[in-house]
Amino acid sequence: MAFHDPTAEALQRPAHPDKGRSLWTDARRRFARNRAAMVALVALVLIALFAFFGQLLTEFDGETVDFTLIGVNATQGVPSLETGHYFGTDQEGRDLYARTVQGTRLSLMIGIVGSLVAVVVGTLYGAVSGYLGGRVDGAMMRIVDVLMSIPFMFVLILMLVMFGRSLLMLFIGIGLISWLSMARIARGQTLSIKNKEFVEAAVATGVRPLTIILRHVVPNLAGVVIVYATLLIPEMIIYESFISFLGLGVQEPNTSLGALISRGASQIGNGVPWQLGFPLFFFVVMLFAFFFVGDGLRDAIDPKDR
Repeated sequence: MAFHDPTAEALQRPAHPDKGRSLWTDARRRFARNRAAMVALVALVLIALFAFFGQLLTEFDGETVDFTLIGVNATQGVPSLETGHYFGTDQEGRDLYARTVQGTRLSLMIGIVGSLVAVVVGTLYGAVSGYLGGRVDGAMMRIVDVLMSIPFMFVLILMLVMFGRSLLMLFIGIGLISWLSMARIARGQTLSIKNKEFVEAAVATGVRPLTIILRHVVPNLAGVVIVYATLLIPEMIIYESFISFLGLGVQEPNTSLGALISRGASQIGNGVPWQLGFPLFFFVVMLFAFFFVGDGLRDAIDPKDR
């Protein structure tokens, strides 16, 4: 007859049983296993440090004109560690390193602020439309359809021409129209979430619709919102760079990567390739890094891949 020893059985059990992993813990581990996304995340961190603290590494402000370098930029304004012009100078004799720091910071801020505006407005609009449904949903979505039929770039250029080429108008123009796609995405997700048991329980207990939207629907849109925001940032940067490339965006003495690329491209035939090369390098690396991080987040959060 076998003897049952409860003490020995307890010793064989794991000291810390697996309590399961949450969705966000699992997503974080999946993201960490994506090498391309992790490399892109490191690149974004380095670019952010360069944009916000790179000015500390130079004595030049990027706005002071050095008249002694005007006309001899191709020979005396070359990149050099000895002169302190790490990226060389532009055609006005201004330090290109300081200008690139300023342009990277401004382009990054425009991308982040523009995407935040789009995500907040679009998520709330789409969640309200999808939850209320019926005629309200139909009317709200028709408004989105009408706005999406208007060429975005045409509206942005028209606003800058009519109300002035200011940084504020650039923020407003990009933020006001970029939320339309987010509204459609949030509305589609809300249509499936509002039929879940926890939402029906909240309705049965008498919770107000606005409270349900803010406390139950919007938090469950977080995964989709984060992924879309990450992919929207490079789109905002491209819009701003294109507008600045046309000369309608950021105005002197401020600058952005688009403005620096535009000025560098106009000087490429004068033997000063660094004026285009350095801003273009940061522009391309930043865009690819955001795209890879966005793809990594989408693969990590998507429950179909779990």
